[in-house]
Amino acid sequence: MLMSSVPKIFSGPHQAQAPRFTCLADWLAWQESLHFTAIELGLDRCNRVARRMGLLKPDSKVISISGTNGKGSSAAMLDTMLRHSGYRVGAYTSPHLTRYNERICIDGKQVTDEQLCHSFERIDRARGDISLTYFEFGTLAALDIFQRADLDIAILEVGLGGRLDAVNILDADIALVVTIDLDHEKWLGYTREAIGREKAGIFRRRQPAICSDPAAPASIADCAREADALLYQAGRDFTCAINADTWTWRGSGTVYEGLPKPGINNDRQVQNAAGVLMVLETLADEFPVNLETVKACLRDFRLAGRFQVVPGKTPCILDVAHNRQAVSALVENVRKIPKVGETHIVIGMLKDKNHGAVFEQLAEIADYWYLAELQEDRAAGLGELTGALGRYEDVGKIKQFKTVREALSEAEASARMGDRIIVTGSFVTVGAAIDHLECNWGRN
Repeated sequence: MLMSSVPKIFSGPHQAQAPRFTCLADWLAWQESLHFTAIELGLDRCNRVARRMGLLKPDSKVISISGTNGKGSSAAMLDTMLRHSGYRVGAYTSPHLTRYNERICIDGKQVTDEQLCHSFERIDRARGDISLTYFEFGTLAALDIFQRADLDIAILEVGLGGRLDAVNILDADIALVVTIDLDHEKWLGYTREAIGREKAGIFRRRQPAICSDPAAPASIADCAREADALLYQAGRDFTCAINADTWTWRGSGTVYEGLPKPGINNDRQVQNAAGVLMVLETLADEFPVNLETVKACLRDFRLAGRFQVVPGKTPCILDVAHNRQAVSALVENVRKIPKVGETHIVIGMLKDKNHGAVFEQLAEIADYWYLAELQEDRAAGLGELTGALGRYEDVGKIKQFKTVREALSEAEASARMGDRIIVTGSFVTVGAAIDHLECNWGRN
């Protein structure tokens, strides 16, 4: 966003202590253009501001979650199980779907605009001449708000990587690494081993380090040894076995049988749940959670934009998948649903994603394509998307649209009884679809 679109700030002797902005939208617009680049990994800037604000030693237990896919789902399951056990929990996740406030929740409720504005003001005054990215501002706001909320537990989702992500300024009492696969290669590396090393950067000495990826790269165990962390590895220290309608979890000292599957037609969520249960086992002495609460939360689990099926004349599946691994899971889940008619794919992506890898997999289930240009500075152009898709599809099946709303409207108009629509490619794409469809599933 251009600086010219942000209200000007006039200084004067009587305005030195006045807030820079009083409106959340103005704060966010300013943050987008404050730093010279949207993404700059590193802990120094955020660490210095957090130290000035007294945020580096929170009173609550800190659980940090990194990985390629499944961070948001794991955070949501963990948050729900702990809250329903009577603990006061703060959850910081990103990105959001439709509203920035989704990123910071206390006891399951989104923080208000006023809370965010007040926190941004405190950060702005503390930072002095230190430049912060949009994500760093948000991370500091979460820590600041949590510091004032008298929490038992803070759940922090890493934004990108782990080792150099702003969330990592705090020492996690428990670290959870979910799946490891290729994404954000420019910043994290071009192999699973390299990416695994970045994700495992949240491990801490003598603290539990849990990895829910059953095929984790060797770098996860290497990093645990180097950090002297207590590694619990899926497939070795805890396991899950999926049955027809239920699943079984075995930990180091606990066995849970007959567990409900979290989510419909989405067995990969069981892998996320297995890691969450291992986190709960390491917490059990201080924050016990009983089996009935676990079962109830798994049975009721749903998260907007994660294989979210919106019923209607033409069912619409919303999924934020935006990399190879996530799209593979989406295709696997779609194939479990009996197909009567044709499949219409509405997709918009960011330009730093591997478009070809995504299109190659979706082409296995697609009949028609509706390419949308996202309203986002990092959006991939329609020409770029069409060029990548053209290697896998007949151009006659591809239509282009300036917005997600236009693309989805055309898909709805073209679809016939028995067809299905899939909206995917980015949080931005799915967020726009949720607004268009006005579905509130999974919102606070």
